[in-house]
Amino acid sequence: MIPRYSMPEMAALFSEEARFATWLEVELLAVEAWASLGVIPNEHAVACRERAPQIDAAFVAAVNERERVTDHDVAAFVDVVQQHIGPPEGNWVHHGLTSSDVVDTALCATLVRAADLLLEAIDGFIAVLARRAREHAHTPMLGRTHGMHAEPTTFGTKLALFCLQAARDRDRLRAARAGIAVGKLSGAVGTYSNIDPAVEAHVCRELGLEPVPATQVIARDRHAEYLYACAAIGTTVETVSLEVRHLQRSEVAEVEEAFGTGQKGSSAMPHKRNPITAERLCGLARVLRGYAVAGLEDVALWHERDISHSSVERIVLPDASLAAYYALRRCARMVDGLVVRSERMLENLLEGSYGLVFSQPVLLALVQAGLTRDDAYRIVQRDSRRAYEERRSFREIVEGDPDVKSALAGSGSDAAVVLASAFDLDRALRHAHRTIDRLDDLEVTPE
Repeated sequence: MIPRYSMPEMAALFSEEARFATWLEVELLAVEAWASLGVIPNEHAVACRERAPQIDAAFVAAVNERERVTDHDVAAFVDVVQQHIGPPEGNWVHHGLTSSDVVDTALCATLVRAADLLLEAIDGFIAVLARRAREHAHTPMLGRTHGMHAEPTTFGTKLALFCLQAARDRDRLRAARAGIAVGKLSGAVGTYSNIDPAVEAHVCRELGLEPVPATQVIARDRHAEYLYACAAIGTTVETVSLEVRHLQRSEVAEVEEAFGTGQKGSSAMPHKRNPITAERLCGLARVLRGYAVAGLEDVALWHERDISHSSVERIVLPDASLAAYYALRRCARMVDGLVVRSERMLENLLEGSYGLVFSQPVLLALVQAGLTRDDAYRIVQRDSRRAYEERRSFREIVEGDPDVKSALAGSGSDAAVVLASAFDLDRALRHAHRTIDRLDDLEVTPE
């Protein structure tokens, strides 16, 4: 991932130093497990731990230099580690192991740490959405379907639905973390032919992983599930961001991303304040979905293994973790600082729509008055079109429509009372709190 979208705490997990440090820990734990079984002298295991190399830039450079000879990264790593420890103790490093025992177990340990960072970030995202949803529980606005004015809703309802979706993403991420919190040290084709299962058990226990049956590699459906969880997070972030982009359009102007002191929206047009964060996050969501596809294509490998997945995973697993983490942090900050123009929301709802958002209650009132649904629909449809084309109040047109008056009078209803109820915003939103109330059932971490 390019530095622009890499946050340091997540990037640190996928550095070369971190990767080799985790490989080394797997190797040392395996040596100690062999010693506990009496296969190698305990003092040799102690020496391996004490004389283990420091994983720094110089070590990375040494491994890279050795790999130019071996053309095999794990073999190069083992050579450098053994040379640093020295014989005879260093000879026990990688005893009975195959490369994937080290690489896959270390990778899973890293992804668990990455998942923990993502879970922390999504907790924060959920908390911000929940807080702002409650803040705007009674902020009325236009609901839109197909991009068109539909019926009244509240901005809090919109945010609460985003929050509930993010909570489902958290459930998926937790499941993916559990699925990836595994390890294997079972040899070349997973049959423990040259390694005691107790070694695997010890290493995995110390790393907080669960030993699982495997071929030479851990099954890649686990990694695909992790990538899907990241992609799902990206899609939720995109859902929020796309809404912000639409609502910030000049013609709508109902919300606005925070605009910092000294910030410039355009190099050419000084008046511009663009939804740049929301647009950026929508773009990153596309990348994350692509990574999920790559993960699924990595599941099917030849026989007990091949390395067609390896080159893919070196890119997509770190990048998906980094992109999802960045997206969560940035979207939370965007929602937290979002400027909500409630007066503009009300203006668009009541005046910008000419009151057409109340067409359904008028329809239902006419049906209740005794008209067939189709007859009632045609009357309301006709009056709605007049209001839109003439830019007049829908309510005024309805109140002056003789067909409406006749239908309501014929039913013995007080037309004024019936129409007042049909155009009552409070009546339309009387149950909107139910969505907000669902937030009470969520696990929300205090901000």
